Amino acid sequence: MKIKLGKYELENPVALAPMEDVTDLGFRLICKEFGADIVYTEFISSEGLIRSARKSLQKLITNDRERPVGIQIFGGDPSVMSEAAKMAEDAGPDFIDINAGCWVPKVAQRGAGAGLLKDLVQMRAIVHAVKTAVSIPVSLKTRLGWDSNSITIFEVAKICADEELAALTIHARTRAQHHDGEANWDWIKRVKETSELPVIGNGDIKAAQDALDMFEYTKCDGVMVARGAITNPWIFRDIKALIKDGALPSAPTLDERAATCLRHLEMEIEIKGEHRGVMEFRKYYHGYFHGIRNGSALRSLLVRLETFEEVRNAISEFVRGPADEVTTPPTLTSA
Repeated sequence: MKIKLGKYELENPVALAPMEDVTDLGFRLICKEFGADIVYTEFISSEGLIRSARKSLQKLITNDRERPVGIQIFGGDPSVMSEAAKMAEDAGPDFIDINAGCWVPKVAQRGAGAGLLKDLVQMRAIVHAVKTAVSIPVSLKTRLGWDSNSITIFEVAKICADEELAALTIHARTRAQHHDGEANWDWIKRVKETSELPVIGNGDIKAAQDALDMFEYTKCDGVMVARGAITNPWIFRDIKALIKDGALPSAPTLDERAATCLRHLEMEIEIKGEHRGVMEFRKYYHGYFHGIRNGSALRSLLVRLETFEEVRNAISEFVRGPADEVTTPPTLTSA
């Protein structure tokens, strides 16, 4: 089943998950270049939007090069979510995504994110309010249930189908699991067997083969990559190559990693200014130079630097040094 997001009709899309403090505009553009079919903003507080909080408003910024792009919002009040959705639509995304899966206590325990799994009446009210407030497609991302004793994914799927949402993304863990344990893909498979709603599967996509395995086992309509993309934004390219050619491309060389890292940093600086861009970029060095001999020493240096020129010189000097080997990234736990 194709997933329709406005003018886009996507078959077997591979999506970049919305991740707080990770999927800002620069990182989304990098992942898009490597083959991500759908990208999402970091989740945005509906309360923050209607109060015009600077940080919330900044997260609304998108770019035509990343389309189709969704703005994800969260909250526990239907009227507030409705107003926030209108503001998000005005920012020009291709669709709005409702966060019904964030497990973080400050979100879930206030009745937002995964907190909606404890009150499906409120979830339905929010979905309806958002859907009727905007003219663009609406989707929803959720978990299996609050805990193993309260699996509600079938009820959530029915809500989404009743409201004719564009897609339902299922992170195959409960709220109680956080990021622990294994994602249970059986539930994604069972939802696909009982619902005509387009389903995007999420959970434990650590490498390209995992994406193919999820497609095959669950029959989902799309897959979503979360933390596996942080240490390997090339995973989207790898998934596409494996689907098309049945073989993985060569691992990125040190030169490729360095060039991509610096190009990404330049994007962040263009968007945020040099000081903030360099400071906030520090979280990405681990991904770009993970698995490189002496990479930890380089990362330890980079996180202390404060200007683009210092970073560029340090990376250039490292690349010109003795030949380094790129090893296979370790297994990660998907978000």
